Formats: sequence, C-alpha cells, structure tokens
Amino acid sequence: MVCPDLHFTIETAETLRFAASPHIVFKLRITNSVPQTIHTVILRCQIQFDVSRRRYTAQEQKRLTDLFGEPSRWGETLRPLLWTNTSVVVPSFDNSTVVDLPIPCTFDFNVAATKYFAGIDTGEIPVSFFFNGTIFYEREDNTLQVAQISWEKEASHRMPIRIWREMMDAYYPNTTWLCLQRDAFERLYAYKVKRGITTFDEALLQAIDPALEAKVR
Repeated sequence: MVCPDLHFTIETAETLRFAASPHIVFKLRITNSVPQTIHTVILRCQIQFDVSRRRYTAQEQKRLTDLFGEPSRWGETLRPLLWTNTSVVVPSFDNSTVVDLPIPCTFDFNVAATKYFAGIDTGEIPVSFFFNGTIFYEREDNTLQVAQISWEKEASHRMPIRIWREMMDAYYPNTTWLCLQRDAFERLYAYKVKRGITTFDEALLQAIDPALEAKVR
C-alpha cells in the first residue's frame, strides 16, 4: 500500500466573523495524490513572513526600523520573520478537503508580528506555511496505518494587508495597545494624578511634549 502524499494550498484569507478576539482564517486545501481514505490528520504548521519578497515605501521603511534596523542594512537584516505556530485536526476525506486554519492576532506592539503588520501601508504580505504532522489512513484491508508529514511540505500566500487593518479597526477602533511594566505604569499614573489630568492619553501627550504641558499650565 502506498503512503499518502499530501499537498497543501492556501486558497483565501479572511477575518473570522463574530469572534471574541481578532483572528485571521486561512482556507487550507489539502489534496492527496494517492487514491485512498484519510481517516484523520493531526497537522502542525509554522507560519512565517517572507519579508524580503516585497518592496517597501520610504514611510514603511521608517516604521519598520524598530524591527530590521536602518534600511541601509536591510540586505543583511531582512530575514524570514516567524508569525506563529499552530495546529489543526483534519477530519476524514478521500481525495481533497478544505479546512480552516485560524490564527489569533494580537494588537500588542511588543510582538514582532504586530509591528510588522502595523508598518505596512498597502499591498500584500508574502506568507509561507510549513507543515508537519501525522496521517492516519486506511489500507485496502481496512486496517489503520500511520504516516508522517515532513517539513518539506509547504504553501505560500500573498495576504492583502487590508484584511489585518480592517480587522483591527473593527475590534479596536481608534485604539492601540501599549503594554507597560508595572513600575512604568505607576510613574505615569502618579504623573496623571499629580497634574489632575483626566485621561492617560493626555498624560502621555503631556509627558512626551513639554510644550503641550506648558500650554495646559
């Protein structure tokens, strides 16, 4: 009996609707080139940004300096950027099936993926998917067999950045997350209280712009 030979293709990417937190769902088509019944696939996937496979505007280069350094060094620093690792259980199929690959997205700017997404204005992001896992399949005598998927199996997709931006605008309209260490928060809070400032937004603006603080006084 020939072992399964699975091939992977990303068909589309879209926002997961009505979720408690932002997710991007990739529609993953799995095709077996061998005629047999696949009982289950426990699929693991590593997802990366192929950051060197697109051009960047001057504004995008400025925003991405925090990730890759000065643009003059990008020939050395632009390397594939890990987005996430995930897994999914694929139910039974014969020749081909499509499954959802949901990826949770954070708005935390301490996370490299968030910095990268936020640094892109327009166009597409090249994304690579590397697969591994275990296949449970049936032999001709109906006995269950096990095979492994090697990391050589992969797929690629160019995801429009508008998907991420529209999703974040829907979940966090006119808002950005900023995670502070506790001592930094305590100092900002004390600054806010001492000056009778109503919001943390105003406290931050006054703290970084002495001219604005002088006007308030």
